[in-house]
Amino acid sequence: MAFQFSVGARNAALDAIETAAGTAPTLTIRTGSVPANCATARTGTVLAALTLPTDWLTAASSGSKTLAGTWQDLSADAAGTAAHFSIDQGATCHIQGTVTATGGGGDMTLDNTSIATGQQVNITAFTLTAGGA
Repeated sequence: MAFQFSVGARNAALDAIETAAGTAPTLTIRTGSVPANCATARTGTVLAALTLPTDWLTAASSGSKTLAGTWQDLSADAAGTAAHFSIDQGATCHIQGTVTATGGGGDMTLDNTSIATGQQVNITAFTLTAGGA
């Protein structure tokens, strides 16, 4: 049987993830496949890199957290198809996952995954959900 946790424990775990990543971490959106884990070297071309707001996630509620504030890069660094992201504090990756267009089912969704150099990149959805419900 898999472990099951109270909503309070799930919320605390999610809040701890945000605390570990720190205030105003860097979000990097890249081409290519997601690395095997956060400790694996980053791959792909950096399409967009932005500093997230100081309070970048909502308070955990019912075992999940969503993006807070505006997550956007006003001028993309390169052209390509967005495929994965990482949220880092300095050289440490704390969260990584897939990127798709809105409605595509990725871990993070953008208004448009086909990015041109200099275009504005808007993150439309991001939710962390704790397991063990």
